[in-house]
Amino acid sequence: MVREYLGAEVLEVGAGIGTITKGLREPGVRWVALEPDDKMFHVLESEFRNFGSEVEVFGETLTEYAGTDKFDSILYFDVLEHIEFDAQEVELACSKLNPNGYLIILVPAHQSLFSPFDKAIGHFRRYGRRSLGSLRPNNMNQVLSRYLDSGGYFLSWANSKFLEQSAPTRSQVYFWDSFVIPVSRIVDSLLGFRFGKSLLVVWQARPNVTRP
Repeated sequence: MVREYLGAEVLEVGAGIGTITKGLREPGVRWVALEPDDKMFHVLESEFRNFGSEVEVFGETLTEYAGTDKFDSILYFDVLEHIEFDAQEVELACSKLNPNGYLIILVPAHQSLFSPFDKAIGHFRRYGRRSLGSLRPNNMNQVLSRYLDSGGYFLSWANSKFLEQSAPTRSQVYFWDSFVIPVSRIVDSLLGFRFGKSLLVVWQARPNVTRP
């Protein structure tokens, strides 16, 4: 869904241990990965140690990143909900985009699903189309908005209302990955991506226009 919005210069904020980096990066693309957590940063660094200048890894937040370069694409995959001042973060990210560049954001959806699990892993909030859309700067156009993982919505709802677990069990993760996600991929499409436990948006920077 997002590959067509990835340019030649990509910045990934909150890259974790590199799962998204490995899944989306194409040869010849310069990829800058930021990860401020020490443990995850060391794993990330070891994963891409031999990639040379094509993959640059920094143990920093976007605020701490000293690079002055601009990017064609900036990714936040399950990261923005961990950032207390999300509006300021989005503004900063957009300032680092090239004209026509893309900001790609995936977040957990529906504040009503906020559970002990969200709190335990450092989530400040979950999002809906309206709350996430309110963060979009005036110089950005929305090109994609989709809810994902319709099957996972019901499992998250059950946890928030009944189980109240602060972390999933290994068997629950296996069930989710092996059974719920494949079903969701089919159902999401049938529902027109109008329902799900996650929300994916892509915003595009408007080109700079010089008027005579």
